[in-house]
Amino acid sequence: MAVFLLSDELVFPDPRLADEDGLLAVGGDVGPDRLLLAYTHGIFPWSSEGEPILWWCPAPRMVLFLDELKVARSLRKAIRRRPFRLTIDRAFTRVLEGCAETPRPGQDGTWLHPALKAGMSALHRRGIAHSVEAWDGDELVGGLYGLALGSVFCGESMFARRTDASKIAFVALVEQLGAWGFTMIDCQQPTEHLRRFGAREIALEDFLGRLGEGLRRPWKIGPWSFDPADAAGRADAIGPGVRSE
Repeated sequence: MAVFLLSDELVFPDPRLADEDGLLAVGGDVGPDRLLLAYTHGIFPWSSEGEPILWWCPAPRMVLFLDELKVARSLRKAIRRRPFRLTIDRAFTRVLEGCAETPRPGQDGTWLHPALKAGMSALHRRGIAHSVEAWDGDELVGGLYGLALGSVFCGESMFARRTDASKIAFVALVEQLGAWGFTMIDCQQPTEHLRRFGAREIALEDFLGRLGEGLRRPWKIGPWSFDPADAAGRADAIGPGVRSE
């Protein structure tokens, strides 16, 4: 299949036209309006600094349904020790930097280049992009970020400077999203790390249908914060619907 060349016009081709590797289009920009348009159509950018902007929609699609979250026994024990203080939307820029600085296997440089960070930061100011932070005292030791679109959370990236910091932040986020009525996390690319949490691949058509349904639900525009300690969403409050392994 052909790869589409984008112009300055805010439009994307049908995501079903992506090639077998998931590449759909090249060019355009990563400003907040184009980013929002892309994610609401199941498309995301992924390219290194200095390269043309590449837009992807892989098939099948890796997702985590919130009621299918799995937490390993070892991680559950770590969570119960409450090693970190968790927050939401307290250090979005620092979380972006942490994700950008984290080395990735087989990747030279970072895909989170300055223009993309600027676009994501603009969406954060609009209350659409959110971060979760794990703190050891006043030190940021892990976190993750993504976009909230109706009842769908598009997970982008995570980092950890302490053992289990990003995992604990992720479990807390999943619990909180479930309490708020979210239904699905778009994990984008298949990884064994996410499979261990219960994520699985679904057909692209199924994903796009579920995304469309999620977009029609009320949007929870930020800033966000965790619910009180006795509610889901805290690392020390794993709900009964979560399966351990």
